[in-house]
Amino acid sequence: MSGVGSPAFLPPAAFVRSPEALGRSWSPAEGRAYTRWLATNHYENFHVVSFLLPKRLHQDFYNVYAYCRWADDLADEMGDPAESLRLLAWWRGELDSMFQGRATHPVFAALAPSVAQYAIPRQPFSDLIDAFVQDQTVTRYRTWEELFGYCRNSANPVGRLVLYLCGYSDSARQRLSDATCTALQLANFWQDVTVDLLKDRVYIPLEVMERHGYTLEELFARRFTPAFAGVMREVSARTRQLFLEGLPLAGMVDRRLAIDLDLFSRGGIRVLDKIAQQGYDVLGTRPAISRMERVGLLLGSVARVAFSPSGGRRAA
Repeated sequence: MSGVGSPAFLPPAAFVRSPEALGRSWSPAEGRAYTRWLATNHYENFHVVSFLLPKRLHQDFYNVYAYCRWADDLADEMGDPAESLRLLAWWRGELDSMFQGRATHPVFAALAPSVAQYAIPRQPFSDLIDAFVQDQTVTRYRTWEELFGYCRNSANPVGRLVLYLCGYSDSARQRLSDATCTALQLANFWQDVTVDLLKDRVYIPLEVMERHGYTLEELFARRFTPAFAGVMREVSARTRQLFLEGLPLAGMVDRRLAIDLDLFSRGGIRVLDKIAQQGYDVLGTRPAISRMERVGLLLGSVARVAFSPSGGRRAA
């Protein structure tokens, strides 16, 4: 595909290997076409733009998504940690250039007006790069504090960026968003324990495994034992508490965003319920939510927001 006079659109891994794509300066219009293409053609487990999102925000969400997608692919799709580190350093340089008014890459050409319009600071973008850099060298987390530190960079900036785009920049909403985003990432970790093992990554805090008498050797052998059930029970309980801490955010934002936020949280909690229902054995079966369950979750979120006393609140 191509757009607005640009060369063929390419996903990140192919783009960085194309002298033609890298060597030219992209206009904002070309950048917007590129981020829209990337957001609507790249495989995801979710829709980048919810049907509830106001149409005026669609392009801004495409722009932010494209930034995140690029950073993620530079970290995970290069096949060589050293090359990923080099490219992530280059990506940070492109980020700095955008904030200095010199955006030439299509993602940053599109993103710059969104950053200016919503007064988005550099930090959440930079924090995401920090997390992807960390992924290249850190594959184990000894304590909850270390794991939460990773989530502060890898998950929480995404929620804050969404809040900025929707007109919210206060610390109270950001704290609640942080709780929800960390919980969502943790729930995904517990859902995908076996997927991460294939990448030699373990996100279960080692101190929790030691407390229950479960070893890394048993984990990599995918050995389900009462000790592992205890590990998953503990990490699920802590994750559930974070979801509950973040739930009030849905009553502090615009109604349409509130439905999405409530749905994300309830979906994450349902994953935890699924884990419990299968006796905490995520080594034998990956817990998943069925399509009918997703419909039920959506209807429940719509009803909760519709009949909420606050009715959702707009940004000041």
